[in-house]
Amino acid sequence: MPGAPLGRLRAGSPSTAHAAPQPNEQPMGPTRAEPDMIERVNARLKAQLGADVFASWFTRMKVEQVSKGLVQLSVPTAFLKTWINGHYADLLLQIFAEEVPGTLKVDVAVRSAVRGSGAVAPLPATASEDVAPAGPRVVAAANAGRPAVERAGSPEAGGRSAAPEFGSPLDPRYVFSTFVEGASNRVALAAARSIAENGPQSVRFNPLFVHASVGLGKTHLLQAIANAATAREDRPRVVYLTAEYFMWRFATAIRDNQALDFKENLRGIDILIIDDMQFLQGKSIQQEFCHLLNALIDSARQVIVAADRPAFELESLDSRVRSRLSGGVAIEMAVPDYDMRRGILETRITAMKVEDPSFALAETVVDTIARRVAGSGRDLEGAFNQIAFRHSVGQPLSPEHLDDLLNQLTRAGGEKRVRVEDILKFVSRHYNVSRTDILSARRTRTIVRPRQIAMYLAKTMTPRSLPEIGRRFGGRDHTTVLHAVRKIEAERANDEKLSEELDVIRRMIEE
Repeated sequence: MPGAPLGRLRAGSPSTAHAAPQPNEQPMGPTRAEPDMIERVNARLKAQLGADVFASWFTRMKVEQVSKGLVQLSVPTAFLKTWINGHYADLLLQIFAEEVPGTLKVDVAVRSAVRGSGAVAPLPATASEDVAPAGPRVVAAANAGRPAVERAGSPEAGGRSAAPEFGSPLDPRYVFSTFVEGASNRVALAAARSIAENGPQSVRFNPLFVHASVGLGKTHLLQAIANAATAREDRPRVVYLTAEYFMWRFATAIRDNQALDFKENLRGIDILIIDDMQFLQGKSIQQEFCHLLNALIDSARQVIVAADRPAFELESLDSRVRSRLSGGVAIEMAVPDYDMRRGILETRITAMKVEDPSFALAETVVDTIARRVAGSGRDLEGAFNQIAFRHSVGQPLSPEHLDDLLNQLTRAGGEKRVRVEDILKFVSRHYNVSRTDILSARRTRTIVRPRQIAMYLAKTMTPRSLPEIGRRFGGRDHTTVLHAVRKIEAERANDEKLSEELDVIRRMIEE
């Protein structure tokens, strides 16, 4: 039966799945694939790989023909062909050699390529349903008359658009014109504009990895890229996703037996934007994301990712994902300086005056807020919103209340987020040993002592767990970290000099 789909035929019983082939079966020339043989192959693939793997990779595979020494299979996409050839070629050859004696080769081809070859029997007319791409390119053309934000991610976009099916909603306020530029984000903004405006010429920034602490404008920047890119004349297929939404959509697709369609549609986009990468969890989901990342980058599609810390510090991510993210362009967005903080406040004041012309804020107040609220842009937003709310209800903040508010915000934002990398830097500097030596397997006292102190500080100054700290210290076991923490704690109680050293290093890290 040429063109019979492997995944849509009933699997044979366990007794038939391993039935021995008849020794006198010798296929001569091209023959039709027998349904019983296809059922046995299905059953054996499911038994050896599991139902989930079978459903992900083999449901759309079809047997085109069986000729002497050759079994010709087809799949709808080049990615499936590459994946199956790279991971299951030996298994397929083994199974078909046992089911079809004399088989020397199993060839997997893309369906469209198979159809164009004169050596292969043509597919049934219904096969075009598998070949036709149901991706966002068709949707972008269909929605050409809609606003850019709606096409990119608005839940109200309707129809079979990529936005409601794949993307997280975009905020129309998050555009480049409302993004306040400063020394701390100028490089990231330049890269973002290049990607949004230049299209395929910007793949040199691939993947672009933006990292910053909370409230520094990562989401604004990423959504500005999406909003600007979807407004271009070439109408690229853009998908903006949070990591949590990606996990939910992928899990839903698996539940509904639509995982393959979901993955194929994502691989057909031009720009993929993933926010809050630090929340991506689950081994199987991370593996799928890694395949998606590789497929898009290898085909010169743009990928932009944001997280709250550098890629090498995302311990929960698969090492292959971290490696691929680190192989692109990594840009940090730092805490805004005074001039940028003033710019943020002035932008908000201008926007507020459009809504309420009576709103005013004295220059001295703006200066005070910009100087004292030295945290994130979100802290500035909080201070401004408090003032704007009191003005809107006719109860403006008095100087005393303003001072109380700023004291609260200063205390809330005064704690610095300490990173393991910061601890390694200052410990290695204090004890005159290299970071590489601390992370190495060397066990000389001049290295073991600073290593144990660094582990102790990592446990007491960061929220990292013992296994996470162990991974950051050269892949050590959590029991090694626990031993170091207990040892330094015990010595510190009886060694005043060590206690002073630890306090000095702490102050250097926190400053």
